[in-house]
Amino acid sequence: MGIGGCIVLIVVGAILTFASDWELESVNLDLVGLIMMAVGGIGLAVYTSVYKRRRTPGGAIPVVEERRDIH
Repeated sequence: MGIGGCIVLIVVGAILTFASDWELESVNLDLVGLIMMAVGGIGLAVYTSVYKRRRTPGGAIPVVEERRDIH
């Protein structure tokens, strides 16, 4: 799940929690919305921490030089 998926979860969860007045007998939509927002927030935090580890310092790709000694 990327940044877009996490943001969608947060937005849909907020709409279910704060902007909807639907009522279902067996489902608490406020709780479902809060769970979706929590999962989206956790996913966003995990994605950004993994993304930080993948980046190289300065944005440069490291160059590896190979030397072969021919005698």
